[in-house]
Amino acid sequence: MEIYTIRDVARKAGVAVSTVSRVLNGRPDVSEETRKKVMDVVEKCGFVQNRNARFLKHAKEPFAAIIVRGRRNMFLNDVAEQMIECAQGLKTPFLVKYIDEEADEFEAMRQLYADRRAGGFILLGSRVDERCEMVRALGVPCVFATVDASGSGLENASSVCIDDRAATRAMMDRLLDKGHTRVAVLGGCREGDDIFAHRYQGAMDSLRAHGIDYDPDEYVQTRFSLKGAYESIERIFEKRQDITAVLTMSDSMAIGVVRALRDRGLRVPQDVSVTGFDGTEMAGYYVPSIATVSQPTAEIARESVALLCEMLEGGEPRHVTVDFTMMEGESIAEAIR
Repeated sequence: MEIYTIRDVARKAGVAVSTVSRVLNGRPDVSEETRKKVMDVVEKCGFVQNRNARFLKHAKEPFAAIIVRGRRNMFLNDVAEQMIECAQGLKTPFLVKYIDEEADEFEAMRQLYADRRAGGFILLGSRVDERCEMVRALGVPCVFATVDASGSGLENASSVCIDDRAATRAMMDRLLDKGHTRVAVLGGCREGDDIFAHRYQGAMDSLRAHGIDYDPDEYVQTRFSLKGAYESIERIFEKRQDITAVLTMSDSMAIGVVRALRDRGLRVPQDVSVTGFDGTEMAGYYVPSIATVSQPTAEIARESVALLCEMLEGGEPRHVTVDFTMMEGESIAEAIR
């Protein structure tokens, strides 16, 4: 997703920049027709007026930007909120930029650096691939939160994460120990060296250790959303009605899967077991509560902010692995023999 400026909004709405400014500031000297036209563009573009814009315009010191890749991801939004809380009172102001999960977070970083003088970044929900050379090119401190960047070779990057591979292996072990040998897996892109690939590898580690051959058709790449998971599980069950468990790579996916299964007349967990990942509050209150891997959001937020502040002060990059917790939940049962 592009980062839109007030000039972009003005151009798309066919009005002057000053008119957009008056609309955003609630000025009365704008017709309702023009106000609606501008706000329609604002909503469509996802433009967010920066509350600190006046400060940033005159600021001599750089600010830090948290780029969240996945505006509908409950877990990432929770972590971002806690990061902002951790950053309260620090001399470096922190701002948040939300982008779509399929957008390029490194391009968003480049634009924030070029246009708004961002001096440091926390990339939340990012992928570590060839695009991350942008981090090296900009030369500013960067922290990858929830993803391991220790193997990236970037001299100006730290990271904070759990062991995603071990966590997903542990969750798949639980399913297999309950007799589930026909398990569908829903996740992100399984290629590369990021959390989605690590989670996929962890699931495969478990299957291999149990001597189970995995059918590639049982893996589905999908968006990390309720709707994306709902539609994906529909496609799976149109081809395979013998699936007894679904392992997903986020709690949002798990909840979407549960709803899709119920709409097909299947019970969770009596007919099909479902697992999540992240340990969001919603997963604990859902019916049935979701068996999931819980990530320590407060610790990830605190460590990420602390690491970036250290690097802004000239400290060396570090890579921190925090512990995960397996949450029992009510969405897993013994496989039907």
